[in-house]
Amino acid sequence: MLWIEKYRPHSFGEIIGQEKAVERLNQAAATMAVPHLILAGPPGTGKSVSTECLARALYQDHAEENLTVIPTSDLFSLGKKFLESEERYTHLYRAEESVLSNFKRIIREYSSLKPLDAEFKLMAFEGASSLPREAQQALRRIMERSSRTCRFIYCTSHPSAIIPAIASRCLPIFFPPITDSRVESHLRAICAQECSSGCTVPEDMIGLLVAAAHGDLRKAVMLLQVAAVSGCGENLLSLSRTETGQVASAVFSAMRGSDFSAATRRVETLMIEYGLSGREVLMELREVAKREFNDPAVACALAETDSILGHSQNEYVQLNALIARMIRLLPHEPRQDF
Repeated sequence: MLWIEKYRPHSFGEIIGQEKAVERLNQAAATMAVPHLILAGPPGTGKSVSTECLARALYQDHAEENLTVIPTSDLFSLGKKFLESEERYTHLYRAEESVLSNFKRIIREYSSLKPLDAEFKLMAFEGASSLPREAQQALRRIMERSSRTCRFIYCTSHPSAIIPAIASRCLPIFFPPITDSRVESHLRAICAQECSSGCTVPEDMIGLLVAAAHGDLRKAVMLLQVAAVSGCGENLLSLSRTETGQVASAVFSAMRGSDFSAATRRVETLMIEYGLSGREVLMELREVAKREFNDPAVACALAETDSILGHSQNEYVQLNALIARMIRLLPHEPRQDF
């Protein structure tokens, strides 16, 4: 069994490092005064599990029936293929209509269903920043019509992608990265429980895992299990590095070689082959910049492009402009053939 599931919190008291967020959600559950919510923060900080714990606190045995989770990233990246494969949508799916039309029908149907032994139900959108603008406009109208029977929760790592019309109707709750000390204590607690089954991790490996996680508790637990099962024979960086991260590193290598064409090709690979949005590409580039460069000018260039993408119609043009700017900023290396 995966440790990220085995040690997944089931109540507010088990959530680590999010005392302020948990306090606000617990108070809302206790008073039954739950508004629409935006749960914002980096991955692995407890947004999704807090939604589940909120449902359990509100509905007890009926939590599963009164909580609907919509994986928006999968829905809008896979489109009709995703809708066709999901059994719970088969009675609502119309093959001749667009993904957006099907999405609106599904949300209207689920939000209008009467909650089971409760005043209202919860509908959570995982990866809400993946919602297209047209879908968010439709959600705004559905929120107005079904606020008596349904509360909407938007879980996102990029709250700026939520349109103002929705953001103004929601209470924002921020989930900061988990502190290294809390991550380390949690990993040690897991090691203590798993040592009876023969899974051991060297003492000096714990600190490396914490550093590699960057405040992402889910990632830290996953790396801990991989390190324990593999006997710690694998290189830690190879465990934590993703394919998209490697491509992002190649983008920086091309920019340092002043090879604009190679850098743009690799950015297009991230967007077309890996399906990343412009903002997700920026996040990958940001991780490389944090690891390999300590230059405020690079950070400002990434931040300005992120701001522009929020009002831009063409992500490719803006990312190409970023590459051209970064080539001037980065220290140059001898150009290579990519």
